[in-house]
Amino acid sequence: MESQQFDSVWDAVEDSRGKAENMKLRSELMILIHQYVEALGLSQQEASKRLGITQPRLSDLMRGRIDKFSLDKLVNILASAGKHVEIRVVDDAA
Repeated sequence: MESQQFDSVWDAVEDSRGKAENMKLRSELMILIHQYVEALGLSQQEASKRLGITQPRLSDLMRGRIDKFSLDKLVNILASAGKHVEIRVVDDAA
């Protein structure tokens, strides 16, 4: 069997480039939210109130349940945290 090399785990597991890109972005945003919550040092209940979501939803996020969050929802959560999300588009060759 010939081995393949991928730039990201998402490139390896998703069946299209579009899905892989979406998963990369979602995972990056989830990591940022996770770091924000950890830095707050609050309970999940208190942090969820600040982020405008329920505690069970925050628990899903903290556990990495990426399938439960759209890009749109993650951007909204970050906005509630006082964060601004910017988009940068680059060519594959870059």
